[in-house]
Amino acid sequence: MSTHAKRERLLLADLLETAGPEAPTLCEGWTTRDLAAHVVVRERRPDAAGGMLVKQLASRLERVTAEFLAKPYDELVRLIRTGPPRFSPFSLKQVDEMSNVIEFYVHAEDVRRAQPDWTPRELDPVFQDALWSRLERSARLMGRGVPTGLVLRRPDGQTTVARRGAPVVTVTGEPSELVVFAYGRQGAAKVELDGDENAVAQLRATKQLGI
Repeated sequence: MSTHAKRERLLLADLLETAGPEAPTLCEGWTTRDLAAHVVVRERRPDAAGGMLVKQLASRLERVTAEFLAKPYDELVRLIRTGPPRFSPFSLKQVDEMSNVIEFYVHAEDVRRAQPDWTPRELDPVFQDALWSRLERSARLMGRGVPTGLVLRRPDGQTTVARRGAPVVTVTGEPSELVVFAYGRQGAAKVELDGDENAVAQLRATKQLGI
Protein backbone atom coordinates (compact mmCIF):
# COMPACT_ATOMS: atom_id res chain seq x y z
CA MET A 1 0.00 0.00 0.00
CA SER A 2 1.29 3.43 -0.91
CA THR A 3 2.04 5.67 2.04
CA HIS A 4 1.34 9.40 2.27
CA ALA A 5 5.06 10.14 2.12
CA LYS A 6 5.53 7.96 -0.96
CA ARG A 7 2.63 9.63 -2.74
CA GLU A 8 3.90 13.12 -1.98
CA ARG A 9 7.44 12.13 -3.00
CA LEU A 10 6.24 11.01 -6.44
CA LEU A 11 4.10 14.12 -6.84
CA LEU A 12 7.07 16.34 -5.96
CA ALA A 13 9.25 14.54 -8.49
CA ASP A 14 6.57 14.94 -11.17
CA LEU A 15 6.18 18.65 -10.42
CA LEU A 16 9.93 19.25 -10.51
CA GLU A 17 10.25 17.35 -13.77
CA THR A 18 7.44 19.31 -15.39
CA ALA A 19 8.61 22.69 -14.11
CA GLY A 20 12.24 22.30 -15.21
CA PRO A 21 15.36 23.46 -13.37
CA GLU A 22 14.89 27.24 -13.39
CA ALA A 23 11.29 27.62 -12.25
CA PRO A 24 10.51 29.75 -9.18
CA THR A 25 9.46 28.26 -5.84
CA LEU A 26 8.02 29.66 -2.63
CA CYS A 27 11.42 29.17 -0.98
CA GLU A 28 12.90 32.66 -1.15
CA GLY A 29 15.87 32.75 -3.51
CA TRP A 30 15.48 29.13 -4.60
CA THR A 31 14.72 27.78 -8.05
CA THR A 32 13.46 24.26 -8.58
CA ARG A 33 17.08 23.13 -9.01
CA ASP A 34 17.94 24.52 -5.56
CA LEU A 35 14.91 22.79 -4.06
CA ALA A 36 15.73 19.46 -5.71
CA ALA A 37 19.33 19.60 -4.45
CA HIS A 38 18.10 20.38 -0.92
CA VAL A 39 15.82 17.34 -0.89
CA VAL A 40 18.54 15.01 -2.18
CA VAL A 41 21.17 16.27 0.28
CA ARG A 42 18.75 15.89 3.19
CA GLU A 43 18.10 12.25 2.31
CA ARG A 44 21.45 11.10 1.00
CA ARG A 45 24.08 13.09 2.89
CA PRO A 46 23.27 13.05 6.61
CA ASP A 47 26.89 14.08 7.27
CA ALA A 48 26.05 17.44 5.67
CA ALA A 49 22.30 17.76 6.21
CA GLY A 50 22.86 18.61 9.88
CA GLY A 51 24.00 22.01 8.66
CA MET A 52 20.35 22.88 8.07
CA LEU A 53 19.98 23.11 11.85
CA VAL A 54 23.51 23.28 13.30
CA LYS A 55 25.49 26.42 12.49
CA GLN A 56 28.85 24.69 12.90
CA LEU A 57 28.00 22.33 10.01
CA ALA A 58 26.74 25.04 7.66
CA SER A 59 29.95 25.32 5.64
CA ARG A 60 29.99 21.56 4.99
CA LEU A 61 26.35 21.70 3.94
CA GLU A 62 27.16 24.52 1.54
CA ARG A 63 30.00 22.54 -0.07
CA VAL A 64 27.99 19.36 -0.45
CA THR A 65 24.97 21.22 -1.79
CA ALA A 66 27.16 22.89 -4.41
CA GLU A 67 28.30 19.43 -5.55
CA PHE A 68 24.72 18.32 -6.06
CA LEU A 69 23.71 21.57 -7.74
CA ALA A 70 26.37 20.81 -10.36
CA LYS A 71 24.72 17.48 -11.22
CA PRO A 72 22.28 17.20 -14.14
CA TYR A 73 18.81 18.28 -13.05
CA ASP A 74 17.17 15.10 -14.32
CA GLU A 75 19.53 13.10 -12.09
CA LEU A 76 18.39 15.05 -9.03
CA VAL A 77 14.75 14.42 -9.91
CA ARG A 78 15.49 10.71 -10.41
CA LEU A 79 17.17 10.49 -6.99
CA ILE A 80 14.09 12.05 -5.38
CA ARG A 81 11.74 9.74 -7.24
CA THR A 82 13.64 6.54 -6.43
CA GLY A 83 14.02 7.43 -2.76
CA PRO A 84 16.85 7.19 -0.26
CA PRO A 85 19.54 4.49 -0.27
CA ARG A 86 19.14 1.46 1.97
CA PHE A 87 21.57 2.77 4.59
CA SER A 88 19.48 5.90 5.12
CA PRO A 89 17.04 6.01 8.06
CA PHE A 90 14.53 7.47 5.59
CA SER A 91 14.43 4.07 3.84
CA LEU A 92 12.46 2.72 6.82
CA LYS A 93 8.72 3.10 6.21
CA GLN A 94 7.93 4.39 9.70
CA VAL A 95 10.73 6.97 9.62
CA ASP A 96 9.71 8.00 6.11
CA GLU A 97 6.11 8.58 7.18
CA MET A 98 7.09 10.41 10.35
CA SER A 99 9.70 12.67 8.72
CA ASN A 100 8.66 13.14 5.13
CA VAL A 101 4.89 13.57 4.89
CA ILE A 102 5.04 17.29 5.66
CA GLU A 103 8.46 17.71 4.05
CA PHE A 104 7.29 16.50 0.66
CA TYR A 105 3.83 18.04 0.93
CA VAL A 106 5.26 21.49 1.67
CA HIS A 107 7.89 21.29 -1.06
CA ALA A 108 5.32 20.09 -3.59
CA GLU A 109 3.26 23.15 -2.70
CA ASP A 110 6.42 25.29 -2.97
CA VAL A 111 6.53 24.33 -6.63
CA ARG A 112 2.79 24.41 -7.31
CA ARG A 113 1.96 27.68 -5.58
CA ALA A 114 4.81 29.61 -7.14
CA GLN A 115 2.88 29.41 -10.42
CA PRO A 116 0.36 32.21 -11.10
CA ASP A 117 -2.46 29.84 -12.10
CA TRP A 118 -2.28 27.41 -9.18
CA THR A 119 -5.42 26.12 -7.50
CA PRO A 120 -5.81 24.31 -4.15
CA ARG A 121 -5.61 20.52 -4.23
CA GLU A 122 -8.56 18.41 -3.17
CA LEU A 123 -7.13 16.29 -0.36
CA ASP A 124 -8.92 13.33 1.18
CA PRO A 125 -9.92 13.47 4.88
CA VAL A 126 -7.43 10.75 5.86
CA PHE A 127 -4.52 12.78 4.51
CA GLN A 128 -5.86 15.95 6.13
CA ASP A 129 -5.93 14.12 9.46
CA ALA A 130 -2.37 12.88 8.90
CA LEU A 131 -1.19 16.43 8.26
CA TRP A 132 -3.02 17.68 11.34
CA SER A 133 -1.50 14.99 13.53
CA ARG A 134 2.01 15.98 12.47
CA LEU A 135 1.25 19.68 12.73
CA GLU A 136 0.07 19.25 16.32
CA ARG A 137 3.45 17.73 17.19
CA SER A 138 5.50 20.41 15.41
CA ALA A 139 3.37 23.52 15.98
CA ARG A 140 5.34 24.89 18.95
CA LEU A 141 8.62 24.45 17.10
CA MET A 142 7.22 26.27 14.06
CA GLY A 143 5.77 29.11 16.13
CA ARG A 144 8.50 29.56 18.73
CA GLY A 145 9.84 32.79 17.23
CA VAL A 146 6.68 34.61 16.20
CA PRO A 147 5.88 38.01 17.78
CA THR A 148 2.31 37.12 18.88
CA GLY A 149 0.37 34.35 20.51
CA LEU A 150 -0.66 31.86 17.84
CA VAL A 151 -3.48 29.31 17.74
CA LEU A 152 -4.07 27.06 14.74
CA ARG A 153 -7.69 25.99 14.25
CA ARG A 154 -9.39 23.50 11.96
CA PRO A 155 -12.87 24.32 10.59
CA ASP A 156 -14.33 21.63 12.89
CA GLY A 157 -13.01 23.52 15.93
CA GLN A 158 -9.95 21.42 16.80
CA THR A 159 -7.09 23.68 17.87
CA THR A 160 -3.42 23.53 18.71
CA VAL A 161 -1.34 26.26 20.34
CA ALA A 162 1.77 27.19 18.37
CA ARG A 163 2.83 29.93 20.76
CA ARG A 164 1.44 31.17 24.04
CA GLY A 165 1.30 34.91 24.51
CA ALA A 166 -0.77 38.02 23.98
CA PRO A 167 -2.24 39.35 21.83
CA VAL A 168 -3.39 36.08 20.29
CA VAL A 169 -4.02 35.50 16.61
CA THR A 170 -6.16 32.51 15.62
CA VAL A 171 -5.48 31.10 12.17
CA THR A 172 -8.30 28.95 10.76
CA GLY A 173 -8.11 26.63 7.79
CA GLU A 174 -7.87 23.05 6.63
CA PRO A 175 -4.79 21.23 8.00
CA SER A 176 -3.16 21.36 4.57
CA GLU A 177 -3.42 25.16 4.55
CA LEU A 178 -2.38 25.51 8.19
CA VAL A 179 0.76 23.51 7.39
CA VAL A 180 1.62 25.88 4.55
CA PHE A 181 1.08 28.83 6.90
CA ALA A 182 2.96 27.38 9.87
CA TYR A 183 5.95 26.49 7.72
CA GLY A 184 6.46 30.13 6.78
CA ARG A 185 4.49 30.40 3.52
CA GLN A 186 1.86 32.74 4.98
CA GLY A 187 1.13 34.57 1.75
CA ALA A 188 0.29 31.35 -0.11
CA ALA A 189 -1.97 29.79 2.56
CA LYS A 190 -5.77 29.83 2.21
CA VAL A 191 -6.56 30.68 5.83
CA GLU A 192 -8.43 33.26 7.91
CA LEU A 193 -6.67 35.26 10.63
CA ASP A 194 -8.59 36.63 13.60
CA GLY A 195 -7.22 38.88 16.30
CA ASP A 196 -5.84 42.34 17.00
CA GLU A 197 -5.27 44.15 13.71
CA ASN A 198 -1.63 45.00 14.43
CA ALA A 199 -0.89 41.47 15.66
CA VAL A 200 -2.41 40.00 12.49
CA ALA A 201 -0.24 42.29 10.36
CA GLN A 202 2.87 41.29 12.34
CA LEU A 203 2.11 37.60 11.94
CA ARG A 204 1.53 37.90 8.21
CA ALA A 205 4.88 39.66 7.77
CA THR A 206 7.09 37.72 10.18
CA LYS A 207 10.02 35.68 8.89
CA GLN A 208 10.10 33.68 12.12
CA LEU A 209 7.51 31.05 11.26
CA GLY A 210 8.86 27.63 10.38
CA ILE A 211 12.22 26.01 10.99
